[in-house]
Amino acid sequence: MEVSVIRSSQVNLGRICDVGFFSLSKNLNAKICNLSNNNSKRYNLGRNQSLVWHSKSAIGFTLRASATAQADATVISDKASKITRTKPNDGVKLFVGMPLDTVSKSNTINHARAISAGLKALKLLGVDGVELPVWWGIAENEIMGKYEWTAYLAVVEMVQKLSLKLHVSLCFHASQECKIPLPEWVSRNGEVDPNIYFMDRLGQQYKDCLSLAVDDVPVLDGKTPVDVYKEFCENFKSAFSPFLGPTITGISIGLGPDGELRYPSHHGRVKSNYHGAGEFQCYDKNMLSNLKQHAEKHGNPLWGLDGPHDAPAYDNCPISGGFFMENGGSWETPYGDFFLSWYSNQLISHGDRILSLAASAFKDASITVSAKVPLMHSWYKTRSHPSELTAGFYNTAKRDGYDDIAKIFSKYSCKMILPGMDLSDEFEQVESRSSPESLLAQITSSCRTHGVEMSGQNSLVSGVSKGLKRIRKNLMDENAVADLFMYQRMGAYFFSPEHFSLFAQFVRGLNQPIQSLDDLTVEKGDDIESIPGSSLHMQTA
Repeated sequence: MEVSVIRSSQVNLGRICDVGFFSLSKNLNAKICNLSNNNSKRYNLGRNQSLVWHSKSAIGFTLRASATAQADATVISDKASKITRTKPNDGVKLFVGMPLDTVSKSNTINHARAISAGLKALKLLGVDGVELPVWWGIAENEIMGKYEWTAYLAVVEMVQKLSLKLHVSLCFHASQECKIPLPEWVSRNGEVDPNIYFMDRLGQQYKDCLSLAVDDVPVLDGKTPVDVYKEFCENFKSAFSPFLGPTITGISIGLGPDGELRYPSHHGRVKSNYHGAGEFQCYDKNMLSNLKQHAEKHGNPLWGLDGPHDAPAYDNCPISGGFFMENGGSWETPYGDFFLSWYSNQLISHGDRILSLAASAFKDASITVSAKVPLMHSWYKTRSHPSELTAGFYNTAKRDGYDDIAKIFSKYSCKMILPGMDLSDEFEQVESRSSPESLLAQITSSCRTHGVEMSGQNSLVSGVSKGLKRIRKNLMDENAVADLFMYQRMGAYFFSPEHFSLFAQFVRGLNQPIQSLDDLTVEKGDDIESIPGSSLHMQTA
């Protein structure tokens, strides 16, 4: 099927959080793909299976799927289920992230029929599968060891019926954007002992995940976080065992903030718009205790009393003086090397523990285990690389900080997920001295050296045309090693005419031809009135 777009000069994108309205219907006469605007935006995909967005000023969007097909229409015809793709053997598999709040805090599917319609649209485009966030704060919310998988199982069945593949992200962090907290019973433990959370030097706590310093400390009703994470994985494996392999082909294990292997170095409140390098997160009781023991062991007890005294605040220029100064900064001193080595090794050890439990829990399942490493690319063109240092990566102009990271992924045969494949140096702010391209190249080089397989993700959903071109370049380059890309994420903007047509072209460019709309019908009665929250900002799980 060839997609063409007739644009209306009256189409108005509206605000970032505008509500969208999505209608998927069937009319056997229409053969075109067009846009129109009469207080709504209609995107006909063919045979009048159309996407419609009514602009409303509310946070979130509305997604409706309706059909005028015969009463006996099935979800997917036999013809559709037997489609074979002319994709090259070494082609990149393309997945699309489902909404972060696909399953609600009350453990029900948000806008189930609309989600079903969206999945069908993706099936028509020829994507291989979707990614589903599974939240600790939803599945094990009330009581430790009491798991509720009903809604998640229903979503997996929806995906299975469409013969799509599924990647599951196990999220041991909270989401401020979707207001999904940590489990209630974990928060109760945090009220008793606030040191289970990360803390900066001003005492500001980060409560969206647990501090890595308590991994092996029995702070959760007598159990360690590692024990709890492992039991969660094992229960998930048991509950979803019929789907592991045939439908669920991979899982990613959460390693920290936004699921990434890093410290929450940018969580503090800033007083200006200046993009600093973040702050060290080593001031909770358990981190300071570890630092003290490490300093005493190395014969320098005074070095273990606190974090660096001359590190900048969140919104300060990091290289103007003090710890990260380009020449003569404390990061180049013996003390700087001592602290940064300890700080990064704490993160690496945490990653080792969590990857170990994930590899053990899923060792006999026919799935790929993955985890995400962030692209902390701001200030990469400086000698000290301050954004990476505060996030826990001891990577400078004098030292490779990703070799040891790649080693632990290789050790457990885990795939590394790399976001930021849509970013280009030319579109970064000059004053931040950023280089996402150089950092991505460095990390991929370390992965190649240690035989670590990689998957890609995008970091932004704005500037989509330039971003898609960059993604395609990274995936189709002769030296590319990523064999799977997870595009983030379904929502109002994703299904908008301005984005959806570009995404369809992107799919074609990956040698995954769009299927004929004749092969898919919509189940009668697919209809829903409201879908909460979706933003143009990056949504990570």
